Amino acid sequence: MTRVLVTGGNGQVGRSITDLLGDQRFQHLTVSVADRATCDITNPDAVRRAIERFNPSAIVNTAAYTAVDASETDEAAAMLVNCDGVAHLAAQTGRRLIHLSTDYVFDGSKDGWYTESDPVAPLGVYGMSKWQGEQAARTNPDHLILRTAWVYAAHGHNFVKTMLRLGAERGNLRVVADQIGCPTSAHDIADAILRLVDIDATGTYHMAGASQATWHELATATFELAELDVAVEAIGTAENPTPAPRPANSRLDSTALASATHVRLPSWQDSLPAVIDAARSSVPSRNHS
Repeated sequence: MTRVLVTGGNGQVGRSITDLLGDQRFQHLTVSVADRATCDITNPDAVRRAIERFNPSAIVNTAAYTAVDASETDEAAAMLVNCDGVAHLAAQTGRRLIHLSTDYVFDGSKDGWYTESDPVAPLGVYGMSKWQGEQAARTNPDHLILRTAWVYAAHGHNFVKTMLRLGAERGNLRVVADQIGCPTSAHDIADAILRLVDIDATGTYHMAGASQATWHELATATFELAELDVAVEAIGTAENPTPAPRPANSRLDSTALASATHVRLPSWQDSLPAVIDAARSSVPSRNHS
């Protein structure tokens, strides 16, 4: 049996891993999913206590400070979790470290899909904190860094959940149409991570949904699947200013991971319906048939 410690148990991916623990494919794994109370990665003593308690051969770090806009005014908080916390986990040498990173390490200026060999150029504090976290993870010789993008789930805080809430409240919405990325289901990320635990792959790989969309396209598809009657107006990023800049292009080419491990994530078109079905209870019945 392979013993695995998962941090960030209350996050989208952490909760999705918990949901998969009964899956027969993963019965060879002994997985302990820890929340901040059980393993606060910002506290090196707490990390050591968790390692002593669970004695994992692999650590999966899904814990992160993901408040992109708040990072601009609270850089210390972002760095504490996304960089220092990763360093505390990486210091547990002799144990495999699987670490989740993000498309925000890129500035989005590339015309095509980003590969692992493209230079990083974070636009804001969040992206920089995640890039520094990658560098911390690399201090553990047995590391696997997985960059993903545009994560959504039936639980937690994400774009799809926000659209469901707003779509139930309003008949008209304005959504950015000039940012493009790879929407990725947290369930698909969790499933892939559990498959990768015992696969001999190290280094940095992209692991995102197999197809692209704009936020406007994703919102439109969400409302169609949820049977919500919402008119969605396409707008530009300039019409929706945010404290932190967003990459205009967040498309991650995940073919290298598929070639090395045979692990490939589905498209968002394949994965979104199940998420909408799971989240339907949060959609008020007045717009829901």
